Amino acid sequence: MRRITALCAVAAIAVSAFAVVSPAQAGYYLIRYDNTGVCQIWNESLTMKPMHWPSDYKVVSKPVPTVTDALAAKEQLRQQGRCTW
Repeated sequence: MRRITALCAVAAIAVSAFAVVSPAQAGYYLIRYDNTGVCQIWNESLTMKPMHWPSDYKVVSKPVPTVTDALAAKEQLRQQGRCTW
């Protein structure tokens, strides 16, 4: 019984170390709705796509690795007048 417990503990440590070494590659990007000019941060790992109704949207940024980077890109586009909010 002790061997199984030790094996499980070693496996859990190995899996958590692997997760820390290779973080998820989910990226974020900005979309801009045509009728309002509002920009929204969208996560690439979501299985659904943004709604096209009542307005269509365009991707206005390259994928960035973190939400903080996406917020910085959104603020930069807002200051340039390309996003209204």
